[in-house]
Amino acid sequence: MRQNRKTMVAILVAVVALMIVMMTLSAKLNTQIEAGNAQISDLQTKQEAEEQRTDDIRSLKDEMQSDEYKEQIAKEKLGLIKDNEIIFKESDSDE
Repeated sequence: MRQNRKTMVAILVAVVALMIVMMTLSAKLNTQIEAGNAQISDLQTKQEAEEQRTDDIRSLKDEMQSDEYKEQIAKEKLGLIKDNEIIFKESDSDE
């Protein structure tokens, strides 16, 4: 009977030790899961920002390929004008 008690106590100690180890490992895994979820959230936010940036770049590309934009740049940067277009310049004198 004493041998049975010693065996039962030994088994109980082993089970309690295993439970403590399992709880410790579980806590560590939960911490890693939370860190992973935070990283996923951060990456999703960055992905959304990059998708918006890509859309903005595509819009700018489309705008820059338009004839209106090309005409505007030709006038502003190169001083070009269309045929039969009249340019008025401001005079520097105070009249």
